[in-house]
Amino acid sequence: MSLPALDKYFQAFFETLLMVGASAVLAISGGLLLAVVLTVTARHNLYPRPRLHRALSVTVNVFRAVPFIIMLVALLPVTRFLVGTTLGTWAAVVPLTVNLIPFYARIAQVSLNEVDGGLVEAARAMGCRRWHIVRHVLLPEALPGIVGGMTVSVIAMINASAMAGAVGAGGLGDLAIRYGYERYETRVMFEVIVILIALVSVIQLLGEGLARRFDHKR
Repeated sequence: MSLPALDKYFQAFFETLLMVGASAVLAISGGLLLAVVLTVTARHNLYPRPRLHRALSVTVNVFRAVPFIIMLVALLPVTRFLVGTTLGTWAAVVPLTVNLIPFYARIAQVSLNEVDGGLVEAARAMGCRRWHIVRHVLLPEALPGIVGGMTVSVIAMINASAMAGAVGAGGLGDLAIRYGYERYETRVMFEVIVILIALVSVIQLLGEGLARRFDHKR
């Protein structure tokens, strides 16, 4: 069996970046919004809505409990409706996004909850509106943790995208399955693993650097 040409690696790498990039933008945006809502609607917070908070919290827990491969299959009708197909790179964006929104929401929520309550009370005492407190106090103070959570989420997406490649989503996972596993070419699988490790390492370094830059406490 012949090994895949170099352009196959470039194509698979580009497909992985496309999947992860598009999913990251959608999941981080949706997850951060969800985290803010979960935080401010908690009891004794800026917009206390216990029932809404409880319902959202249960929903997040349910989606987090579903393994990605099961969600990938369960969302096939939704994926087909949104992108017109269940195969290919863009089809993988839907389950990746749905899977990572609750994951990132919980990480961002923890960072928001760790903001010193005294800062919030001081802002309220000065007459700041609640939305201004969210924008100018909660989010800036929690930014290092939020950025760190983005790093963890993007890395989790890379892992999930490799799994999605096993069901026709393309990318490095698909390359490893079709040319490595099915053709018994261990070299291909090893090379894909090295590429994924390098990609994760770069993202981890960039994420840690950004988190340190936004951490004004250091």
